[in-house]
Amino acid sequence: MREQPEQQAPPVQRLRIQYAKRGRLRFTSHRDFSRAFERAVFRARVPMAYSSGFNPHPRISYAGAAPTGSASEAEYLELALAQVVDPADVHAALDEAMPDGLDIVETVVSPGGALADQLQASHWWVDLVVDPEQARAAVAAFLAADSVPVSRMTKKGLREFDCRASVLALVVTDPDPEAAPQAAVRLDLRLRHAVPAVRPDDVLTGLASVAELSIEGSPLLTRLAQGPLDPETGEIGDPLRPSA
Repeated sequence: MREQPEQQAPPVQRLRIQYAKRGRLRFTSHRDFSRAFERAVFRARVPMAYSSGFNPHPRISYAGAAPTGSASEAEYLELALAQVVDPADVHAALDEAMPDGLDIVETVVSPGGALADQLQASHWWVDLVVDPEQARAAVAAFLAADSVPVSRMTKKGLREFDCRASVLALVVTDPDPEAAPQAAVRLDLRLRHAVPAVRPDDVLTGLASVAELSIEGSPLLTRLAQGPLDPETGEIGDPLRPSA
C-alpha cells in the first residue's frame, strides 16, 4: 500500500495582514508577490502551519489582489500559524524581510470569518492625461446609462459584462501634482466587488464607449481601501476590524 502523507496539526492562531504595493513594485504580479512573501516568511522564521498531503505548503490565504500595474495601500492576506505569537513581532520581522515597495502596513489577530467575504468594495484613484471637460462629460454620460457593456479576455475566453452596475460612485477631481505630475484629471472611483470583478480599467473602457473619451498614455491606478460595504451609507469598512 502507498504510504499515507503525514497529517499536519490544525492552526492555533491566524493573523490578518494589510500590505501595500508602492512605486515600481506596483508592476509586481500576484504570483511574484506570493513568491516574495513566502521567502519573507521563511527569512522571518514565522512559525507557519502547513497543509497536509504529499506536498505541504504554508497556509497563506490571499484575497482581492489588485491588478498588475496598480499601486495599492489596501491589499490583504491571512496567515495560519502553528504557534501563538505577538502580531507586532511578526509585523516587524516581515516588514524587514520584504523588498522596499512591498510594505507591511498592519498585522492583527484575525477577527474571524472568511477574509474574502469581507472584501466587498474598493476605493480607487485613477489619474489620467485627458481633457478635464471631456472627462466630466464622459462621467456624466456613464452615470446616466442604465448599463455599459464592456468585454475583457478572461481565463474562460472573451467575456462581456456590464461595468456600470458595479460603480457605486465616480467623481472627477483634481490630481495631486506630487503623486501624479503628468495627470490632468483624477477619477475618484468606488467599486462594488462582483462576479466577474469590474476593474478600474473596465470603467475606463466603459467611459470611452459612451463618450469616445481619448486618454493619453497609461493611467495611474491606486487602490486606497477595500473592505466590507455598508449598504446604507456606501462606506467601505476595515477588514482588519469588521463591525458586528
